Amino acid sequence: MKLNFGKIFPKDPSTFNGLRFIRVVTAFFLLVALVRSCIHLFVSDGGANSIAGINISVEGGNNIIAIFHQWGAIQLILAALLSILFFRYPGLTPLIVLTLAIDPIMRAISGQIAPLTAEGTPPGEALNRPVFVLLAALFAASLVERKDSKAKTI
Repeated sequence: MKLNFGKIFPKDPSTFNGLRFIRVVTAFFLLVALVRSCIHLFVSDGGANSIAGINISVEGGNNIIAIFHQWGAIQLILAALLSILFFRYPGLTPLIVLTLAIDPIMRAISGQIAPLTAEGTPPGEALNRPVFVLLAALFAASLVERKDSKAKTI
């Protein structure tokens, strides 16, 4: 199995010459990113209390909610841009997966810099490691050179 890191920035981004399941799983992760961003943007508390378990009845609680809404807006921009690239330039699938894989790493780092105080473990924190492992494996799989040059491109 040979990994081709040149596939991150392919010469022809209009085609993805990899396994179909990589695109399917990537589409699932993009859908999750879109849904997650919409929750943070449109749910009344931004998911701060209802999902993350953060006490928003404290002084500055409205600021916590506002930050969650702003975070949702930024997430939506990124998820939308990645989705557009995913459908318009299938060859950029490895770059898109790499970008998705960096997200849980950055959230874990930010959680170490400023740990969150919540009633329970927020889903994002609980899922950072397994999601990273899945996305890292998906990224590696997206770089695999196919032996069958006549394989279907999607």
